[in-house]
Amino acid sequence: MVAGAVIGFAEGWSVAVSVPVALVAVLVGLGLWPTGQQGILRAAAGAALASGGGTLASYGGWTVEEGSPAGALMMVECVALAGLVFVVARLLPVHRAAPLGALLTAAGATVILRGHAYHGFLEAVGQCAFLALLPLTSGAVGRYLYVLHERRVRSVQEARRAQRLELARDLHDFVAHDVSGIVTLAQAAQVVFERQPEQVLPLLRRIEEAGQQALGAMDRTVHMLGDADDRPGAYGLDDIRGTVDRFRASGTMEAGLDLELSPSESARVPREAAGTAHRVVVESLTNVRRHAPGAASVRVTVRGAGPELVVTVTDSGREDPDSGQDRPWSGDGRRGGLGLVGLAERVEAVGGSFTAGPHGCGWRVRAAFPLGAAED
Repeated sequence: MVAGAVIGFAEGWSVAVSVPVALVAVLVGLGLWPTGQQGILRAAAGAALASGGGTLASYGGWTVEEGSPAGALMMVECVALAGLVFVVARLLPVHRAAPLGALLTAAGATVILRGHAYHGFLEAVGQCAFLALLPLTSGAVGRYLYVLHERRVRSVQEARRAQRLELARDLHDFVAHDVSGIVTLAQAAQVVFERQPEQVLPLLRRIEEAGQQALGAMDRTVHMLGDADDRPGAYGLDDIRGTVDRFRASGTMEAGLDLELSPSESARVPREAAGTAHRVVVESLTNVRRHAPGAASVRVTVRGAGPELVVTVTDSGREDPDSGQDRPWSGDGRRGGLGLVGLAERVEAVGGSFTAGPHGCGWRVRAAFPLGAAED
């Protein structure tokens, strides 16, 4: 401010505007003052109006002499305004950045008119147009960086949304399996309460175990949201046996497992395929319990078939095909279950194939996953 006062006495007060304008630009550019969009808006608008007012005040006969420091100050002011254009374009949304950027560009481009070193209107316009290249370029760069930032923000938001959907599907596939077992055990407890009351306590213990398993599945699912290289809670082929055992223990349906994989084939199963294969079994058994309660048995088969890992879940169904048994999946337009729809998408996402449909009197779900290359 002191420098501005000294220059104002020596060169004219229109030149002294350059010092506070440059000071405001430096403070805004460094983020020292002001803060927030409203603060930047007010500071930049004030600098533009001050610069424009200095240009209008120069029409009192003041002319820049050759070698005068006033000419250098005008260039400093122009650069400062260009910096403000960059900050505005980089930080403010387009509906605010566009009018304010235009105002700053006009103020910076007309700084040169204070010297009245032009002959005629066209020459003045040419000088202003040439000087406007600097703020226009800085504004374009700032806007480009703003667009890149917005794209990154949107990509992060989309990734978080996809992650939340992934978690919701995991909770559906894993927890619904245990919750449906709890419901089955609770229904059994109601049936045996009057006839065999001594059987109620063991059923309650099994309900407690199933509830603890559901809580553990939720904790494990949350851990699966960690980094791909640090996922100790991820499920795999080894968890299929425990899933079938719990299914067998929580109901009256006979459940069998055929795990036909050689050590070399097991080593060739990708981690993503192993986790998805486990989910195929969990979701299929859950739907058997929910939609085919009258089935006598269900069989899970996991085997290697050449270059593929094939997982099938087949229930026996009822002898009467018109018994009203509801099915979660069909290719003929009947009601579909969201679980299997999402499961089909997951299987295809890891390069596999998925089918589900009638099989004899029952229903079969089949998923095939490509195996990795054999190790030498």
